[in-house]
Amino acid sequence: MMEEEEFEFAEDLEAILHLTPEVQLAIEQVFPSQDPLDRADFNAVEYINTLFPTEQSLANIDDVVNKIRLKIRRLDDNIRTVVRGQTNVGQDGRQALEEAQIAIQQLFGKIKDIKDKAEKSEQMVKEITRDIKQLDHAKRHLTTSITTLNHLHMLAGGVDSLEAMTRKRQYGEVANLLQGVVNVLEHFHKYMGIPQIRQLSERVKAAQSELGTQILADFEEAFPSQGSKRPGGPSNVLRDACQVANVLDPRIKQEIIKKFIRQHLSEYLVLFQENQDVAWLDKIDRRYAWIKRQLLDYEEKYGRMFPEEWCMTERIAVEFCHITRAELAKVMRTRAKEIEVKLLLFAIQRTTNFEGLLAKRFTGCTLTDIPGQKRPDSPLDPTNPFLEDEAGEEAGTEKDEDLTKPKKPKAPDNPFHGIVSKCFEPHLYVYIESQDKNLGELIDRFVADFRAQGPPKAGTEEGGAVLPSCADLFVYYKKCMVQCSQLSTGEPMIALTTIFQKFLREYAWKILSGNLPKSSTNSGGLTISSLLKEKEVSEAAKFTVDELCLICSILSTAEYCLATTQQLEEKLKEKVDKVLVERINLTGEMDTFSTVISNSIQLLVQDLDAACDPALTAMSKMPWQSVEHVGDQSPYVTSIIMHIKQNVPIIRDNLASTRKYFTQFCIKFTNSFIPKFINHLFRCKPISMVGAEQLLLDTHSLKTVLLDLPSIGSQVLRKAPASYTKIVVKGMTRAEMILKVVMAPHEPPVVFVDNYIKLLADGNPETFQKILELKGLKRSEQSSMLELFRQRLPTPPSGADGGPSLSFSTPTPEQESSRIRKLEKLIKKRL
Repeated sequence: MMEEEEFEFAEDLEAILHLTPEVQLAIEQVFPSQDPLDRADFNAVEYINTLFPTEQSLANIDDVVNKIRLKIRRLDDNIRTVVRGQTNVGQDGRQALEEAQIAIQQLFGKIKDIKDKAEKSEQMVKEITRDIKQLDHAKRHLTTSITTLNHLHMLAGGVDSLEAMTRKRQYGEVANLLQGVVNVLEHFHKYMGIPQIRQLSERVKAAQSELGTQILADFEEAFPSQGSKRPGGPSNVLRDACQVANVLDPRIKQEIIKKFIRQHLSEYLVLFQENQDVAWLDKIDRRYAWIKRQLLDYEEKYGRMFPEEWCMTERIAVEFCHITRAELAKVMRTRAKEIEVKLLLFAIQRTTNFEGLLAKRFTGCTLTDIPGQKRPDSPLDPTNPFLEDEAGEEAGTEKDEDLTKPKKPKAPDNPFHGIVSKCFEPHLYVYIESQDKNLGELIDRFVADFRAQGPPKAGTEEGGAVLPSCADLFVYYKKCMVQCSQLSTGEPMIALTTIFQKFLREYAWKILSGNLPKSSTNSGGLTISSLLKEKEVSEAAKFTVDELCLICSILSTAEYCLATTQQLEEKLKEKVDKVLVERINLTGEMDTFSTVISNSIQLLVQDLDAACDPALTAMSKMPWQSVEHVGDQSPYVTSIIMHIKQNVPIIRDNLASTRKYFTQFCIKFTNSFIPKFINHLFRCKPISMVGAEQLLLDTHSLKTVLLDLPSIGSQVLRKAPASYTKIVVKGMTRAEMILKVVMAPHEPPVVFVDNYIKLLADGNPETFQKILELKGLKRSEQSSMLELFRQRLPTPPSGADGGPSLSFSTPTPEQESSRIRKLEKLIKKRL
């Protein structure tokens, strides 16, 4: 029983002494110790083994036990001392708490005494300052009363003086007095309930009304609406009257300005009536010359009569512009059939020049709507007309000299732009029709020049370069766009854009697509002759070097047109009104040039492809079953490499400025050649082991040439693009795998089938059957092999059609070729 109790006690003690890692870490930080007995992971067995490592060391066991007992005794004494020391802690704590409570009570009493004394001090201060506050309020009220009485005296006296001066027309004194009276009257708004104040306010309003009526009458007398005789000069009375009008109701000032300007421009309406000869567009300069003289006359006679802030000179000019716009619109509607392009452009040019003069002379502060005028961007690329500075274009031959001169600061927008010239906008269809006709003639001239000069020759600077007519077309486009934007940024710009689209398409088809060399092969589909004549492809005529150069030149031109058309679209959107931006869209034209580029690349691919066809046909007709030894590459490989080395450097040199399209050409040729090579490979049946080795050597040679295709024959070695290399490696590796499967023994069948599935990863039974035919197996052997092949195919993933395929979602080129050959056989049988 004692042993069990000691065991349970030991377990309880161990459970009690089990501390969390955080507590153990805190103990180690407070009481650091190197004694093994103080470690948290203390192990008694290890500790004993440390004390007695050998049997001989057990002789000292008594000493060790005595040391441990002594240590236990010391620990007991320390624990006992600590426990005894804690017996009086509770009593000492209670005593300290009582002392703290007594101190708090004493502190509270002192704080209350201080608060009572502060309240008494505040009451004393209030009693002292009460009388001072009363004196301050009395002083403030007295000051306000005196000020109000002074204002009242000034208002009463001012109203009397104002009425007297009004009757005597002393406008000089009235101007200053009226402003003062109005300012003083503002102080009495809160006293309008007092009858005397309200009476004074009504007298001021009556005086203002009388002044307005009287001043209008004076101006009507000095400047009668009817009659041709004008006063000899400005009047001091009228000048002072204008100062008074500044203080009166703004409608008085507006009426004075309106009557004066109407009287000042009455002669203009008579001289340039619709039925007068000078009213037509060919004499539009006389209108602007007349207003210039009138403005000079006004400055000389009446410049000092009106206040400077009224901007009377600008107001006269603006009203003249409004009248001129209405009169020109009326006369052009009446004589619309007489408007010609040169006459219209002449009138617009003179009008815009006049608007520019107005912008230099006036600020436009009297306009309620100040339209903005967009400026062209800075030049970025001198080869693109839509990225050139317009000022540089106008300078002509001085362009190079101007490069060293400092650039002029950008001119501010013209607030008067369109104030008169807006009337020409409804008649800009004449200009648009003229541009339509001019562009049509320009395209016809381009066609005629191309026929007369012929295509660019190989080895010359023109070879593979952009056609000059392309740059001429876009320079003319830019000229038309800038000219039209100066005339209008509204619907005429949309109409001009439509014309641009029309002739961009015509240029693409007449100049570019129309001059592409015609391919002798029919790429639109199968024909009876192509199915019956196996040698037609080999007999097709190849493009000459000049024709290849022409195709490259047209491709480069189409690329330039594509990029420049995009710039044209951006510039048109900058020029046109914001509400019409969405109607500017040249995507269709850019697609047209993209089509020309694709067709050009396709022609180059077809030409090189056709040059390689005879060699592939020769490959398929060679007796591969009777090849006895492996030698160098076959003659058909040499022929293919020869054609590649002849054509590719020419194409690369002529597409030096459009490197990305040369890369596209290489990719498309590879995508076309490799499937065709594999199709011809399947025709080389049967193939012996040695023949397969020779074909594998030939395939490796072609693979090496194709990998080097982008830089073949070039002195500068460039690494082929990764995308191109990936296509070549993938396609030619498949051809190599086919030959390796053919070389593999077909016994045992299971191993052959598994090897095929592993190497080709093709689950199409037709492809497998072609491999068996290449090996020369009999029909019975092929049937058993096909059955085994279907059994060994991996299970298709869930959701598939269940057909015998591995992971192909689209048919391979071999499958497509097989289908085409089946169609050929079917047609031949019926024929």
